[in-house]
Amino acid sequence: LKEKRKERGLSQEELAYMCNVDRTYVSMIECSKRKPTLSIIFKMCKTLKISPSEFIKDVESLMEKH
Repeated sequence: LKEKRKERGLSQEELAYMCNVDRTYVSMIECSKRKPTLSIIFKMCKTLKISPSEFIKDVESLMEKH
């Protein structure tokens, strides 16, 4: 999420505002301290202009590396 957000030039605060969530929630998602709901994932993907399937593939790839 952090990588995609930065690629789009958005701060955590901007992404949070656009998705109608708190900035601390975005931070906690990026630090793997919170797990977003599917509706939040879809909102964030729409805001970041990526498909949810692309996002899930990226997460899956990262998890396989760890």
